[in-house]
Amino acid sequence: MAKTCTICNKTSTVVWKLRKLRGKYNPTTKKRKYPNLQWVVIPIGIKYPKKAKPFRGKRVLACTKCIKALAKNK
Repeated sequence: MAKTCTICNKTSTVVWKLRKLRGKYNPTTKKRKYPNLQWVVIPIGIKYPKKAKPFRGKRVLACTKCIKALAKNK
């Protein structure tokens, strides 16, 4: 299963955090950060966001930003 939001197509990103130790940067490993995806049923009478219209009445994986946008319609 792909770890992408079906509404906004948000995917994972690579984060490389540098830590300073005794005046020099310590090389650290790269980490992959994934979006916070939740299962949600998209209501039939949806107006906003416009990208969610094709998924009306379906159960999809959506990021929390898109779920907040869906809650504005209520």
